[in-house]
Amino acid sequence: MVNNPELLAKAVEEMDRVLGCERLEHESDIMQLNYLKACICEAFRRHPVASFNMPHVAIADTIVAGYRVPKGSHVILNRMALGQNPTVWDEPLHIKPERHIEDNINVVLSESELRFISFSTGQRGCITASLGTTMSVMLFGRLLHGFTWTKPAGVSAINLSKSKHNLFMEKPLVLHAEPRLAVHLYPLMHH
Repeated sequence: MVNNPELLAKAVEEMDRVLGCERLEHESDIMQLNYLKACICEAFRRHPVASFNMPHVAIADTIVAGYRVPKGSHVILNRMALGQNPTVWDEPLHIKPERHIEDNINVVLSESELRFISFSTGQRGCITASLGTTMSVMLFGRLLHGFTWTKPAGVSAINLSKSKHNLFMEKPLVLHAEPRLAVHLYPLMHH
């Protein structure tokens, strides 16, 4: 988001509108933070936590998207390919949180249609999707709302390239954070 200041500003504006600047985010605020959740969905879509999902075994012969999957087949989904599929996503390499927002519908971090994988889905989906959603929104929201984030001096863009060996970033992420809320909300900073 630091590479896209307009997205960052829109997310911070939503946080300020919902929370103000005199309190921290609470779990009860999550329903109102649709743009923030849409930003997290885009992060899950573009930068999945793992290349592939856990293997599953087909318990019956079935057809998926026109392909025959015989009983006993091991099924592994490519998370990167799902999130960057140009037949599903308009401009899949661009970050567009709005693509996850429908009129007056609460944005959720799970994806039931497998257009990308966040917490998985179905009978074998993550049993803690609700907890994962709460933790993701609370952590990201507090970081975004509580600090002004900037690139280090002399850096024009944050390099998001991934390592050739795993999905970790090729270079460490370095940003500057400045508190932006009322000072009493940072108890460890004013001793």
